[in-house]
Amino acid sequence: MKRFGMITIAALFLLFGNTALAYAQPNQGQNKQDKKQGKPEKQTKAKKQQAKPEKQQQDQQAQKRQDQTRPPQQRVQPQEQKKQPEPQHAQQVQDRNAQRKLEQQRQVQQVHDRNAQRKLEQQRQVQQVHDRNAQRKLEQQRRIDLQRRNVTLYRQNLDQQMSLAQQRTAQLQQQKRMAQYRYQQRYYDRLRQQQIRLQNERNYNYNNDPYYYTDWTYRYNRGGTYYQTNQYGADLLRQAVNNGYQEGFRAGQADRQDRWRSSYQDSYAYQDANYGYDGRYVQQDEYNYYFREGFRRGYEDGFNSRSQFGSNANGKLSVLDAILGGILNLQSIR
Repeated sequence: MKRFGMITIAALFLLFGNTALAYAQPNQGQNKQDKKQGKPEKQTKAKKQQAKPEKQQQDQQAQKRQDQTRPPQQRVQPQEQKKQPEPQHAQQVQDRNAQRKLEQQRQVQQVHDRNAQRKLEQQRQVQQVHDRNAQRKLEQQRRIDLQRRNVTLYRQNLDQQMSLAQQRTAQLQQQKRMAQYRYQQRYYDRLRQQQIRLQNERNYNYNNDPYYYTDWTYRYNRGGTYYQTNQYGADLLRQAVNNGYQEGFRAGQADRQDRWRSSYQDSYAYQDANYGYDGRYVQQDEYNYYFREGFRRGYEDGFNSRSQFGSNANGKLSVLDAILGGILNLQSIR
């Protein structure tokens, strides 16, 4: 019985071994066939992977050639990779941005302040111009009012002087000072013409006269007091000296011809001292003062037949410039 069991086991072992061998041989053939078929597939994949970079390289070259044919502004620029700040520099970048923002705000504030300052300066200048114009207008009106009063007073004084001139003429006749009498008549005639001219100027337009809105440009000293005037007033003062010199020269010649003693103060023209004055630009006493300064020097030249203080150019008598400058002593203030 024991022997039968062992035989049975051996038979079963032999049966299962053959079966496993038969099953293994077809599988091994199939595996070999699969290996033979799989090798070309791996080669194809490798070729494809090798061809892919070449195609990308060809596309890039084509894109580069196409980009070179375009205008510069249309060329495709390679995208630069943004550099991210390193973690340790993040705070520094933030601080710089904050500082830059503060600097921009400071600059904006400076521009705003400059504009505001400029605007204030412009307003101040406009106000100054307005104030000067207002002050000039007040000064102009003050001058006009003063001159109107002066002209009125001068006309009244001139009427009285004309009466005194007639009396003086009669006195010269009695003294038989014929040369001085003839000079006195001529002086009286000139005063009469001056009186008629002033009467015709009763409607004088002061607003059109530049003297009344021209600033002072000169100052001069008379009797220890300084006065101011402009170019128009200075010209009238010069004319007063020259008018006095001319009248004094003729009066001195007349007394010499009459063999009369030298005395310029006795001449009516010296006492009057109004010839050439119309009541404007300067006060009457100022005009009288400078007229007499010229008259005294002209009388001495005429009485002594000389030209110490003046000159005679083609019959026109005038004070020498040096003498005139010393008498007036005008000083520029502009």
